[in-house]
Amino acid sequence: MDQRETEVLNLIKENPFISQSELSKKLGLTASSVSRIIADLVHKEFIQGQAYVLNEEFPIVCVGAANIDKKFFVHEKLIHGTSNPIDSAHSVGGVVRNIAENLGRLGQNVALITTRGDDAEWLKVKEASEAYINLDFTEIIEGKNTGAYTALINREGEMEYGFADMSIYDEFTPEVLIRQTYILKRAKCIVADLNVPKVTLEFLVAYAEKHDIKLVFIPVSGPKMERLPDYLEPVDWLIVNRDETEAQFNMVIQTDEDLMEGAKLWNARGVSNVIVTNGSKSLAYASKDYEKIYPIKKSNRVVDVTGAGDSFSSAVIYGWLNGYSIDDCIELGMVNSTKTIETDFTVRQDLTEKQLKLDLEAYRNESFN
Repeated sequence: MDQRETEVLNLIKENPFISQSELSKKLGLTASSVSRIIADLVHKEFIQGQAYVLNEEFPIVCVGAANIDKKFFVHEKLIHGTSNPIDSAHSVGGVVRNIAENLGRLGQNVALITTRGDDAEWLKVKEASEAYINLDFTEIIEGKNTGAYTALINREGEMEYGFADMSIYDEFTPEVLIRQTYILKRAKCIVADLNVPKVTLEFLVAYAEKHDIKLVFIPVSGPKMERLPDYLEPVDWLIVNRDETEAQFNMVIQTDEDLMEGAKLWNARGVSNVIVTNGSKSLAYASKDYEKIYPIKKSNRVVDVTGAGDSFSSAVIYGWLNGYSIDDCIELGMVNSTKTIETDFTVRQDLTEKQLKLDLEAYRNESFN
C-alpha cells in the first residue's frame, strides 16, 4: 500500500461506517480520488464492500448505465427562440440499473458497477437505488456528468427533441472493471447492458469464461448492437427484440416462424438461451434443447410502457437463478412486465418475491378461466 491507501485504511479501521465524503474532507482529497483509493483497497482485498464488509452471499453484479430521465412537456405551440412554459418530470433510469432494482426488490443481493458524476443527478439515482442495490462499486469520472436523457414533448404528446448526455459511459473502460475484480470474481451472475463500449463487454465475456461465471446480455437499442462482442459462447442469456435481431442478421421478421428463426440464429452464434420479443404480439425462446413461441396476454390497464422490457428481463433472470423451469421463467417475466406497465413507475413499487409469486398464480388462473 502507498501512504494515501494506508491513511484511508486507518480511518476505516477507526470507523468502518465512515462515508467517502467524510474521508474526502479529512484527507483533503477529491471525491473521485477517494473513490479510486477505496476501489484499489477492495481490489487488493484489504476491505470489502458496503461498510467495507461484503455480505458472504455471492451477488448478482449488474454492469452498465444508471442515469436520470427528464421529460419537458410543452402544452402550447412550441415557439423557437423564446421562453416556453413547461411541466417537467424526472425519473431514475438506465437499463441495467432498472434491472438491478427489480432484482433487489425481489430479495436478491445485487451490486452495480457504473461510471457516474459527483453531482446532484447521481444523488437522485442513489436515493432511489441504495435500498435495493449495493452502490459501493460505482466509479466517479472527474469532470463528467452522471448520464441523463432529456426529451422535449410537444402538445400532441410527441417528442420534439431528444438529448442524450451519455458520454460518461465512453469512460467505462475495461480498467474500470479491472479495479472491481474483487466483486466480479465473487459474482454468481453478471448482467450487462450495451451502454458500455464493445471492448469492455469483450472483457466481461473473457472474464466470465475464465472464472465460469453466468453471463447475461441485455441490448439497449438497434444502433448499440454494434457493441455486442463477436464471441458469444460464454453468454448464458440474451434477451433481444425483433428489430435488433433483424438488424443483426439482415432479415425481415413477419411471422412467429421468422421470430423463432431469429432466435436460433443467436443460438448458432453461441448464446445458450435466447429470447426474441416482438412487442405485445409474441416472443420466441430457443436453446439447443427446447424452443417455444409464447403469446403475449395484453393488459387492458396500460398506464406507461416505460420499463416493460427491464421488468421482463429481471424476472426471467430471477426465475433462472432460482431454479424455475423455462416456462416459469418466461411467465414470471410476462407477469412482472404486465404489472409494471399498469403503474406510473419504471420499477413497480409493490414488487416483492412473495407478490410476484401471487401475481403468477393469479395470471395462471386467469389464463385457464
